[in-house]
Amino acid sequence: MTSDQKSQVPPSGVGRKSVLREYLEAIGIALAVALLLRFFVVEAFKIPSGSMVETLAIGDFIFVNKMAYRAEVPYTALSVRVPFGGTTIKEWSKPERGEVIVFRFPTDQKVDYIKRVVGVPGDLIEIRDNQLLVNGKTYTRSYQGKVSYQDQHCRFHSASRYLEDDGQVKYPVLLSEGSNPFEDFGPVRVKDDHLFMMGDNRDNSSDSRAWGQVPIELVKGRAMFVWLSLDRCAALSGRVRTERFGQAVR
Repeated sequence: MTSDQKSQVPPSGVGRKSVLREYLEAIGIALAVALLLRFFVVEAFKIPSGSMVETLAIGDFIFVNKMAYRAEVPYTALSVRVPFGGTTIKEWSKPERGEVIVFRFPTDQKVDYIKRVVGVPGDLIEIRDNQLLVNGKTYTRSYQGKVSYQDQHCRFHSASRYLEDDGQVKYPVLLSEGSNPFEDFGPVRVKDDHLFMMGDNRDNSSDSRAWGQVPIELVKGRAMFVWLSLDRCAALSGRVRTERFGQAVR
């Protein structure tokens, strides 16, 4: 090797990253991508109550598509309130009747709720003898039999299961025996840029019948599918409900 060639050889280690630095950079990039996905694209949620039984079970973990309707400035980042959080960056569609969505609770936006859309702007919502009417049309439903479920306190409840049809989507609803304060409701008109939300477990759901309509700007995304399901009321050997893994939220 000539003296000129020797002068062109870099000293040992120069121009190379240490293994530790490469690992740290890879971890940093992975964390950044994960945070971006969580803030803007997909977020995981746990179902804490029985208001959406039987569509969703208590202890279901679901993924929510945050890009289904719009992109927004994250409301919080690592549990810290973000300035202008929740502000819409770009909107391309709006929720439709029958969809199950996650939204920030109107009176406490740190809390997330999940319900089904039963009314969009301009709709007239009414309930007569536990039958849902939208714009004067009674949604048809077929009786499916009696069911039993446990609430978040592991207490058993019985209910009648129906399959409700809004003309586009069919979904299960539960009705408890006896009277309830919302067996007759309305009519009310859904305001501009608002949604009327109800739980599928009709007599055990705190929803728009109780606390009003939801501004569309509070919608976080559309429920996609169950990726994990844990039954805390079951024996240890049966707590993981593998049969619910991958179940789409319709």
